[in-house]
Amino acid sequence: MIYIMMGMFVMLAISCGTGNKRPENLAPNAHMVKVEEIIQTSMYTYARVTEEGNEYWVAINKADLKEGATYYWSQGGEMTNFTSKELKRTFKSIFFIQDFTDQPITKPVQTAPQSMAGKQQVPEVAGISVQKVEGGITVAELYAGKSSYAGKSVTIRGQVVKFSPAIMNKNWIHLQDGTKDGNNCDLTITTADTVKVGAVVILQGKVSLDKDFGAGYIYPVIIEDAIVKK
Repeated sequence: MIYIMMGMFVMLAISCGTGNKRPENLAPNAHMVKVEEIIQTSMYTYARVTEEGNEYWVAINKADLKEGATYYWSQGGEMTNFTSKELKRTFKSIFFIQDFTDQPITKPVQTAPQSMAGKQQVPEVAGISVQKVEGGITVAELYAGKSSYAGKSVTIRGQVVKFSPAIMNKNWIHLQDGTKDGNNCDLTITTADTVKVGAVVILQGKVSLDKDFGAGYIYPVIIEDAIVKK
C-alpha cells in the first residue's frame, strides 16, 4: 500500500509539472499564461494573468474564459493608463490581444517588437466624441478619402488613446475622435511633441500612404511630423 501511495504521489507531481511546462513546439513569440481573475463587460473580457512569475492584464473580445486555465497569445498591443468607462477603472497597463486561445500556438506570427507597439492599431475606445476642428478633417474622412489627402498637410482634432515616446527618434500618437470608416477608427501620428493620454489635441501634419518602416511594418495611412496646434 505504501508503494502504491508513493507511486500515486510521483505520478501526480509529474502531471502537475507537465501542465505548467511550456510546450516544446510552442512558437518562439508565443506567450503562455494562466488566468487568475476574470472581469466580463458588454464588449470585452478582461483577465489578470501570470506568465513566468509576471502578472499583467489582458483584454479580448468577449469570451468564456476559465480561472486557473492556461491560454496562449502572440498578437497584441499594450495600452497604458487605459480607462474602461463601463468598469469605471483605469488600468496602468493592459494588453489588447487578437489571438487569445486555449490551444498552443506553434507557428511563429510576425509581429512588431515591443518598441514598435505604436504600429499596431489600438481598439476603439468607447465614449469618445470629439468635434471636428474648423477647416480640418475627421478620422473617418481621412480613411475614406485617403488617396485625395496623400502628400498633403491636414489638421485633425481627437483624443489621445496611446502615446509611445522615443521610438525611432519619433513620438507616436494614437488618435481617435469617435468617427470611423469601416473598422478604421484609430489614427497613427508621429511627432516631436509630447502629449498626454486622454488629452484632446489638435494636430497638423503630412499624410503618407503605405508607409514602410522596414521588416514588413507598413501603415496604410499615417500622419507624419505633426505639430500640436495651440
